Formats: sequence, structure tokens, C-alpha cells
Amino acid sequence: MGADLAELSRLVTAFRDARDWAQFHSLRSLIVSLNLEAGELLELTQWKADDEIEALPADLHGREALEDECADVLMYLLLIADRAGIDLEAATRAKLVKNEAKYPVERFRGSSRKYDAAG
Repeated sequence: MGADLAELSRLVTAFRDARDWAQFHSLRSLIVSLNLEAGELLELTQWKADDEIEALPADLHGREALEDECADVLMYLLLIADRAGIDLEAATRAKLVKNEAKYPVERFRGSSRKYDAAG
């Protein structure tokens, strides 16, 4: 997939530091900003049918918009992890272990129900 998370984090924090923006990046402001960017990603789907949304990656402008908003979300997530001292790779691996226990394949394959739902 390209550069690893640590390298991406270094690039994002170097961009931030070159502009002296860390002073504006409290944990709260970063979490708010992540959600604003996620909202912009969501906005790409507003008033569109499912088939229009599925076609976005094949459309030059749609793909660029998806890429830009996904990148913005990832950059803020990396900044949050940096600020909070979170190793995203380790946290993701640990969360996958937790999810494996909550959603064993034999009970949840092909199912969208939540782990604590009856069934």
C-alpha cells in the first residue's frame, strides 16, 4: 500500500511543524477536525442513490474528491494518535483481536447484526 503509518505520521507532523500549527492542535480540536473532515466525506454521498455513490471511484472528479477527503480523515487521525501517544498499528491489531472474540466467523459470517443482538 505504500508508506507505512509511521512514515505517513512523520510526513504529516513535519508538514504541521513547518507551519507551527501544533499550537492549535489540542486533542479536542483534532477530534473535532477529524469529524468535520468525515462529514465532508459523507457529504459526497448526499442526495445520491447507491449506484451513483458506487460510481464515484470510476469518475475522475469523484475519485479525486474521495481521495482528498479520505486523506484528510487519515491525516487528522494520525495527528490525534501523535498527540495522544497512540501506536495506531498496535491499537488496530489489538482491536482486531477484540473484534474476533466478539464476532467469531462461525456465528457472524454474512450477518450484519451486532455482537450483543440475539440470534
